[in-house]
Amino acid sequence: MDTTLEIIGYLRSDIKEREKAPKQGSEGGIEATVEINEKYSEALEGLEAGAEILLFTWLHKADRSYQKVHPRGDESRPKRGVFSTRSPDRPNPIGLHPVTITAINGCKIKVRPMEAIDGTPLVDIKIGQRKK
Repeated sequence: MDTTLEIIGYLRSDIKEREKAPKQGSEGGIEATVEINEKYSEALEGLEAGAEILLFTWLHKADRSYQKVHPRGDESRPKRGVFSTRSPDRPNPIGLHPVTITAINGCKIKVRPMEAIDGTPLVDIKIGQRKK
């Protein structure tokens, strides 16, 4: 069984520090650029401005030792298991970011609203909910 995780690109964002990142994109996310590795350029075919996509990232600044956290970092709330939260601190810190493509230029995709920090590795892209 192959369990290798392939990094397909990186996020480029004006958010440089984890402490300054919004908790969710809908809570102050900004426009950011996804830079895809050239070897995956064919995989971008079919994506276009206006499309809703899901970005899967590796939250490389996360603490993987946590099993319980205070929800949303609010210490007045009792700790809960990380699997019942959106905390980035978890055994496998995979981020899920629903965004809209605002522009595509080659292997660079502009998206919004993004809350991840600059340099976050990208592991996958999936098309969002298709409208009927």
